[in-house]
Amino acid sequence: MDDARSHPFRHSLQDAKAAKLVPDTAQTRAPAYRLAFSDTDFMMREELRPVRLQLELLKPQMILDERGVNSTVVLMGSARIPEPGAEGKAAALSNWYEEARNLARLITERSMKTYGREDVVVTGGGPGIMEAGNRGAHEAGGHSIGLNIVLPHEQAPNPYVTPDLCFNFHYFAIRKMHFLMRAKAICIFPGGFGTLDEMFESLTLIQTGRMRKIPFILFGRAFWEEVVNWRALANAGTISPEDLDLISFVDSAEEALEIIDGWEYGCD
Repeated sequence: MDDARSHPFRHSLQDAKAAKLVPDTAQTRAPAYRLAFSDTDFMMREELRPVRLQLELLKPQMILDERGVNSTVVLMGSARIPEPGAEGKAAALSNWYEEARNLARLITERSMKTYGREDVVVTGGGPGIMEAGNRGAHEAGGHSIGLNIVLPHEQAPNPYVTPDLCFNFHYFAIRKMHFLMRAKAICIFPGGFGTLDEMFESLTLIQTGRMRKIPFILFGRAFWEEVVNWRALANAGTISPEDLDLISFVDSAEEALEIIDGWEYGCD
């Protein structure tokens, strides 16, 4: 919030408080009398969508700027993969929970040397692989970011996201922008539709030059080569053979860190 001494005008927060103290009359109870910026019904109107998009872009941006977060390492993966020992169909993939947890811990230990300004772990803020990422950062003693999304089957943030870096989104598009705006590397673990959506959108931005090349790391070559026939895309001519070089496959956190450490940033 702006310092009241930085400009001569009455602050909007003062008026918002004052608006609650007016006499209770037919006029003051009418929706038209509400201050526009504190009128939820007005803000939710169809015509205000551009404003809501802007606000959703600005709020996390401003908070992350204030916290001094310059770069992030993105962890994506299934919300359904549990930690080892749990039951369920995706339990066979639980080793990736531990690998994501380990990766986040190692990255955060490095991040803490920059006082949490560089290489901050960011996840989707939910369960599964996302929880593992925030958990590893928490166990390292550092902070991490969670970018939650409002869904019909409401998902609460996992308990390991740093509370004041836990954001909630209505627009998938703005959430995706925040995943990538500070990304130094993208690490993708086995997942479903949501993971595939985020993976291909990020990969397309890099392929088309709309985003600089950064380490694009897929954990679990066997999983990803069964799910996507990457070579068939190149053989069919729907992608260039060199597009396959945008992707690195690894099976451990240590392999991922080697790729990140060996990357020549800013060369494209």
